[in-house]
Amino acid sequence: MFSTLLDLFLQRSVDSKSLAERQKQQMARSLPKQKSISGVHQVLVVASGKGGVGKSTTAVNLALGLIANDPSKSVGLLDADVYGPSIPKLMNLKGNPELSDSTTLIHMSMGFLVEDAAPIVWRGLMVMSAIEKLLRQVDWGSLDYLVVDMPPGTGDVQLSITQNIPIAGAVIVSTPQDVALLDARRGAEMFRKVNVPVLGLVQNMSIFQCPNCNHQTHIFGSDGARQLADTLGVQFLGDVPLHLNIRESSDRGRPVVVSSPDSPEAAAYRSLASAVVQRLQEVSG
Repeated sequence: MFSTLLDLFLQRSVDSKSLAERQKQQMARSLPKQKSISGVHQVLVVASGKGGVGKSTTAVNLALGLIANDPSKSVGLLDADVYGPSIPKLMNLKGNPELSDSTTLIHMSMGFLVEDAAPIVWRGLMVMSAIEKLLRQVDWGSLDYLVVDMPPGTGDVQLSITQNIPIAGAVIVSTPQDVALLDARRGAEMFRKVNVPVLGLVQNMSIFQCPNCNHQTHIFGSDGARQLADTLGVQFLGDVPLHLNIRESSDRGRPVVVSSPDSPEAAAYRSLASAVVQRLQEVSG
């Protein structure tokens, strides 16, 4: 009797694995074939599990940090946050996208195509069509890096991008707060499932320094993202402080890497950019 039950259990286990393998093969056949963007050498995606953790500000300053560290590099910035595009505000850009005056940074955003206060009420197919146009109907020229500011979460946009173009790596942004880290973990696991290398985690708003007395406070907790990186077995890419200069420069449309290049805040983003380039070399090498 025991032998019969064991045989039945093992058979069901084999059948379950076979079914899972067939489903995986069917999904692979149904996915679109990845096609590189003409002229773009490497695509980096900046993502977060939830909103409000400073992902877009990080994406902008990362892109500018890549240029600041090596002015010979050409960098593009794509705002793929379809429902909440913020790159035009962060870069003080309106109307048609164009080259920035002070850098070789090329920008593109849904924010250029809709009114500032207009809600974008689209379903999945419309979103995927818009992403396809942003990726393939923009003259990106010749780029060393295309930095993509992804929407928060794990939805249609993320899947559409990762399934359609080869991604060199993903940068996950989180605050040290527990609730943000839970979502950051989901984001990292999603990229792993779609075979996108997770370059590492950025701990944003890591520490606040009072501008009057210089007292430092860990408002959102300390070292949460560093500990999560260790748990996931990925690189910890660095800390970015919660600083008034970052907020004010972002609101003015003059990112801190450009407006205050000698500040400690700009140095944090340049250090992040260096860590990302090093990880890219490790992953591709």
